[in-house]
Amino acid sequence: MLKLGERIIIVDDRFEQNLPLGEYGYIIAYDRNNDSAFDYVIRVPKANRQFYVPCEDIELEETLIEIEAARIEKEALIDFALVTRNEELFKRVMNGGQQEEQPAEETNKEVLSREEFIRQVNLKAWI
Repeated sequence: MLKLGERIIIVDDRFEQNLPLGEYGYIIAYDRNNDSAFDYVIRVPKANRQFYVPCEDIELEETLIEIEAARIEKEALIDFALVTRNEELFKRVMNGGQQEEQPAEETNKEVLSREEFIRQVNLKAWI
């Protein structure tokens, strides 16, 4: 639940209220009515209006700035990896920083004889 007075950005208009998308506003009240689909009352200074909005339609300004900064950082790392031909860095950035799992070698599997294979199939069919 967001605090009163926090600066938010309008990111969606689910109920088609002609909300000014991308504009900032401030949370001025909570909608405590259980029968209502709205969670907050926001004030948008540019539109000089208040709107009732669900929590999915708004996002904190700090959160959006952090997401954009992470996207720009990732793009810069990709560009750097391409310019320097650093394949390891490129793969790490493209995989989201997760280590690439090496496939387990399957040379330890024994080759089954025809009779053993048929016996295992029959055993599984019996179960």
